[in-house]
Amino acid sequence: MSYLEHRVKSTPSGLRKVLYLNWPLALLLISVAGVGVLMLYSVAGGSFSPWADPQIKRFALGFVVMIAIAMVPIWFWRNMAALAYGVSVLLLVGVELFGTVGMGAQRWIDLGFMRLQPSELTKITLVMLLAAYYDWLPAERTSRPLWVLLPVLFILVPTALVLKQPDLGTAILLMAAGGAILFVAGVHWAYFAAVIAAGIGLVTAVFESRGTPWQLLKDYQYRRIDTFLDPGSDPLGAGYHITQSKIALGSGGWTGRGFMQGTQSRLNFLPEKHTDFIFTTLAEEFGFVGGMSLLTLYGLIILFCIASALATRDRFSSLVTLGIAVNFFLFFAVNMSMVMGLAPVVGVPLPMVSYGGSAMLVLMAAFGIVQSAHVHRPR
Repeated sequence: MSYLEHRVKSTPSGLRKVLYLNWPLALLLISVAGVGVLMLYSVAGGSFSPWADPQIKRFALGFVVMIAIAMVPIWFWRNMAALAYGVSVLLLVGVELFGTVGMGAQRWIDLGFMRLQPSELTKITLVMLLAAYYDWLPAERTSRPLWVLLPVLFILVPTALVLKQPDLGTAILLMAAGGAILFVAGVHWAYFAAVIAAGIGLVTAVFESRGTPWQLLKDYQYRRIDTFLDPGSDPLGAGYHITQSKIALGSGGWTGRGFMQGTQSRLNFLPEKHTDFIFTTLAEEFGFVGGMSLLTLYGLIILFCIASALATRDRFSSLVTLGIAVNFFLFFAVNMSMVMGLAPVVGVPLPMVSYGGSAMLVLMAAFGIVQSAHVHRPR
């Protein structure tokens, strides 16, 4: 019996697929999205317009997309991985040719009814391709140089296109998620040691190149690094965001000022309060308890994904589930570190909470693949 015949024969049917869904994971996603709607309602001054209402509709659409993807056998998504990756790379090229400019960067394609950010899609298609690659590759070839070079190229191609937009935050997430897949697939540790050494050399080169004709980063990216290292050096300019963010975080205390009582967000001291810096609004209004509650929900989502990955005997399902879990972790870890001053401001949204269309829909589609792997695992 061929692989495809075996997977078709073992595929559950009808209502059983719905019963096999990872419902605890689905309820956790609903809970996190509910927190997002609550905070968007708050930052709008007690109104569902202009942010909370579209966010509810996007999540509802995303939830339907997740269920629809979950109903499709996982072997189908395995076979579609290379095509999905190719389409996402072509969309990144399309951004370069005729993309829409916003906030100083060219990252979107205007579809009329919405603006698509292909780099968000690439985070998932890259994980799918790498998982399919290591599912196909015999285990004894995993660490051979030639077979390591190919997935590295899969990672570097979209990373280079995203860096050109420029979008340093997403480029870092692509490399980190890709590296995580290589690690869990069993690539030898010596390759990672070499990458770390090269990374140290690259960071040194980045600082040394500043102000030279061969400068490696944009000026605004260097300003973000300066702000990270010393936000007080320009509190009304480049350091304004992080300074106001820290004030909001600190003023929340243990239990917060109360719902819709945050002064930093209500009086508009906090920029981007509905997108990248929405966690500071949550911390100001609900304090340490509120922040830890959201972090607990995120942690439970990661744990359910890991448990699902360990429960399956299918290598692709396991790798793609772990890869999406890593992606999700990097999203909220980088965002929270950024708003707390532990990392440079790189424009990474808080998953399921920050206002946004592309990130929400792509993330729900990704969890649809996690659900598909869970529903169609051998029982």
